[in-house]
Amino acid sequence: MTTTLEERWAQFFRYGPYALLGLATLVSAATADLVMTRREVYAAVVLLLASLALQGWWSRAVPRLLARGPEGGARTDGGGCAGAGGGTGLGPPVLPEGTAAGRVYFTLRTAFAFALTWLNPFFAIYACLGYFEAGRLLPPRACRAGLVVTAVTMAGSQSGGLPPASPMNWAAFGALFALNTVLAVVMEHLEGKEREKAAERAATITALEEALAENAALQAQLVLQAREAGVADERRRLAAEIHDTIAQGLAGIITQLQAVATATGPGPAREHLDRAQALARHSLGEARRSVQNLSPSALEHDALPRALEKTVAEWAGRTGVDTRFTVTGTEEPLHDEVAATLLRIAQEALANAARHAGATRAGVTLSYMGDEVTLDVRDDGRGFDPLAVPPRTGTGGFGLDGMRARAERVAGTVTVESEPGQGTAVGARVPLVRHD
Repeated sequence: MTTTLEERWAQFFRYGPYALLGLATLVSAATADLVMTRREVYAAVVLLLASLALQGWWSRAVPRLLARGPEGGARTDGGGCAGAGGGTGLGPPVLPEGTAAGRVYFTLRTAFAFALTWLNPFFAIYACLGYFEAGRLLPPRACRAGLVVTAVTMAGSQSGGLPPASPMNWAAFGALFALNTVLAVVMEHLEGKEREKAAERAATITALEEALAENAALQAQLVLQAREAGVADERRRLAAEIHDTIAQGLAGIITQLQAVATATGPGPAREHLDRAQALARHSLGEARRSVQNLSPSALEHDALPRALEKTVAEWAGRTGVDTRFTVTGTEEPLHDEVAATLLRIAQEALANAARHAGATRAGVTLSYMGDEVTLDVRDDGRGFDPLAVPPRTGTGGFGLDGMRARAERVAGTVTVESEPGQGTAVGARVPLVRHD
């Protein structure tokens, strides 16, 4: 499992003080005979025990303070004072400025570390924690004071010990104190810049999330509008077909029947009756075709995959073409308009293959691909030049243009790939709009 930067900082603040105190103790013990008297050794032992007790108390107190929530929980703004790990994005959750326990712990730990460094300069290894903890535990003004005290402790250790023993040590102490202070200021400045960048990144991420949500809503709205426009377009198409076929047929039938009533002999009357009968048959065929286009009977009891499977099987049995049907992806319940569109496109593509291709093999594939559905119909027939195909077939169908129009009504597309002698592939791609 990957450990995040925040988790590593949390581990450092939990176990780091013990590790640094232990390391400082080992080094100081090794040099005790050189820089410490027996009395200072005893004092250091007492301070070590007090520091361990303080760390133990703090380790138990931190989880309770962080668990208090908004009143006593984590602060994530870094408190306005930087220390390594004290700002946004560079450390674990920090304690609120008003937490008395944090101020008490930092004050006592800094005092113990200062006293230990006074006794042995190598205890500055433990004192350097002040740079890391000031920004987590103290409000801004107190944070800067804590950094200054830590800088004094570190400079004293680096200049040979506290208090400086000679003018040269004092000069070194002053230079090192200035250096440590500058480093603390630089760290605070860099941390402030990092907080600003983190805030900008957070604002950018929020804006992107809002934009994505808005785009998703717009996409859903566009799909809904396309579906509604498709329904309206289908209604207009049916109205035009009824007007141009069924209505005109009925008008012709009425005209022929009226002619029968005024006919002067059986011959002319029979002729008008035959014409009326032919018009009635033609109108009935048009009515059936319109009804079938509006609501495919194959989808009344089956979902699209099963309806396509039956359609392909019936077509293969009727034409004798070796045909295979395949479904890929996870099946989704489709909106009636989408399912009907794909079924009609498949029927038209197979009908074209039977009438024109002379194919021996064919394949139909239905694919569920996340937010869209694709249908591919392929055959190994004689092929053709798609650019040279007339917009409507000679049998009264709408051919490739009809398939494209159907797909466009549900915001989809139809592509045709074919060459003479190389077979034909018809592909339909429509949005996956689930059943209401």
